[in-house]
Amino acid sequence: QVQLVESGGDSVQAGGSLRLSCTASGYTYSNYYIGWFRQAPGKEREGVAAITRVYGSTVAYYHDSVKSRFTISQDNAKNTVYLQMNSLKPEDSAMYYCAADFFRVPNYRGTWYSPTRYDHWGQGTQVTVSS
Repeated sequence: QVQLVESGGDSVQAGGSLRLSCTASGYTYSNYYIGWFRQAPGKEREGVAAITRVYGSTVAYYHDSVKSRFTISQDNAKNTVYLQMNSLKPEDSAMYYCAADFFRVPNYRGTWYSPTRYDHWGQGTQVTVSS
């Protein structure tokens, strides 16, 4: 079955950087949505960024609050998606989750930032940004 393993969370000062990694295994299809979500205590889970690959075409999406600060990328040889986070702010503090939807044929299951779109989730990695 599909497994997602995240790593890279840590405690940093405001203005610092972190790179989160999500390594996937056990998947069959080459079309996918892979997203990063975060959830702070008492708040809903929100989509931060996603990378989609459909019939070889790759697109990246970002939440407005992280555009120009975060970059999502992938290393297909390592089956890994990265989230480079720069200029971190205290409000970025949260548990960060990697999520994936692998599919043979494209179908509309929701937007990239909709948690219900994704079938598979990692265990989460904690990011804490202090002021």
